[in-house]
Amino acid sequence: MSHFRQCDRDTPYLLPPSLDEWLPKNHVARFVVDIVEQLDLSALIGRYRGAGSAAYHPAMLLALCIYGYATGTYSSRRIEQATYESLAFRYIAANTPPRHAVRVPQAVPQGD
Repeated sequence: MSHFRQCDRDTPYLLPPSLDEWLPKNHVARFVVDIVEQLDLSALIGRYRGAGSAAYHPAMLLALCIYGYATGTYSSRRIEQATYESLAFRYIAANTPPRHAVRVPQAVPQGD
């Protein structure tokens, strides 16, 4: 008879896991999301042209960048990887990780 708990990684969840329940209430990722939600991002949102497939919301992309910089993750490829591996990044991305080639739109026109 074994005195170890069973470790069965193939057992599916009865319900999908909630990122909100898994991330502690006082986590810095929640703070970043709360701050970004309070910002006036109308300049960023107004620059969206609406071409192509549905875009990621600028607030989510900005929150990923801020949290990435706050935790020492500067590379867009590393941020993308973190949205798969880190609960905090996954929370910020709302479980919809953007590809590394996605950029945060610039609020100030460049050369227009």
